[in-house]
Amino acid sequence: MKQLIDIKGVKKIYKLGTETIYALREISLGVDKGEYVALMGPSGSGKSTLMNILGCLDTASEGEYVLNGINVSKMTENDLAEVRNKEIGFVFQTFNLLPRMTALENVALPLVYAGISKKQRSEVAQEILIKVGLKDRMLHKPNELSGGQRQRVAIARGLVNNPSILLADEPTGNLDSKTSIEIMQLFYEIHETGNTVILVTHEEDIANHAKRIVRIKDGLIESDFENKNFKQY
Repeated sequence: MKQLIDIKGVKKIYKLGTETIYALREISLGVDKGEYVALMGPSGSGKSTLMNILGCLDTASEGEYVLNGINVSKMTENDLAEVRNKEIGFVFQTFNLLPRMTALENVALPLVYAGISKKQRSEVAQEILIKVGLKDRMLHKPNELSGGQRQRVAIARGLVNNPSILLADEPTGNLDSKTSIEIMQLFYEIHETGNTVILVTHEEDIANHAKRIVRIKDGLIESDFENKNFKQY
């Protein structure tokens, strides 16, 4: 398997006056192409900091991060933004959809930044919305969709650039349990088609959908194991 993520000795340190806060103490982690990994940990464990570094939304204070063969550790903001657009699809707890745009327009948006023609953007966005089960909801705006449908739009938008990694931050946090299961089933299907999925959660039952669980505690990796009980559909 090709290694997509290679993190070595990553630390994240914040200075607050005279105080030094270690959000990440020393993290080394590898993720192969096609893996389905859950990052778990309680609030304040460092999992969100690690997710921000993995997603190139933030950089480490120390250590090295190689993403799909690119050393992103010392990149400028502009270069990081370019890597984010090409390599990473994001799915957030709060969906982050633009309210005045239709589902189709929301999904096509990342392709605008990629410089793809309007016709092609529309075709690609339609194809992905069909894949996530929203064939009949493409022209609806977010306020005309249920929470589960909004998250499906957000997932489609995360996939539209054909990223190396789909990074999902508490993707079921705003959903009821029945809808959560449907969304986790969709992540399973996405993973089964060959996508690399990294799921950030503090919920045990959500983490159990992943094939590998990495637990973070006090800025360190507490455990990293293959999940023998992962839920298949």
